[in-house]
Amino acid sequence: MKTLIIATCLLFTISASAQKHSTLPARNSNAAAVTIPRYNPPAYNPASQPLYQTIVRMDSLYFDTYNHSKAALMDSLTADNIEFYHDRGGLMTSKQELLQSIQKNIFGKVQRVLTPGSIEVYQIPGYGAIEFGYHSFRNLVEHSESQPAKFVIIWRLAGSKWQITRVVSLH
Repeated sequence: MKTLIIATCLLFTISASAQKHSTLPARNSNAAAVTIPRYNPPAYNPASQPLYQTIVRMDSLYFDTYNHSKAALMDSLTADNIEFYHDRGGLMTSKQELLQSIQKNIFGKVQRVLTPGSIEVYQIPGYGAIEFGYHSFRNLVEHSESQPAKFVIIWRLAGSKWQITRVVSLH
């Protein structure tokens, strides 16, 4: 089942702790680790409410396909030139392999749960938008849920069609 948990993280996660501090190793191995305060940004306010609402809607639509095994719709929302960067699994650039992996390891086994109020959206002029947020994954087989993790999605707008083109996933 550990494979299932790792596969769950395959899609759109960047692990995030609720830590207030980060510990860095000291330069001298005889010295203690140094703790530095974690940056706490100001509250997020969307620059464009319509764009924010659109991307929140697209996020909901995409993860509805994820949670309810809607492969055809997921395919249409995923760009042919998808790039999925994962700090454990490496780079995946095959749309077919990504979708097959999700169908095999996620559909009917895992559900994504968005952390309320966590989405931030920024326009990329002439391209689309970048989305940041936090979510967790509910394992339906093992009856467990992961800790909230950060995700990054780059959305491209071509005509009137939004598609996911890039994902960064770190733990």
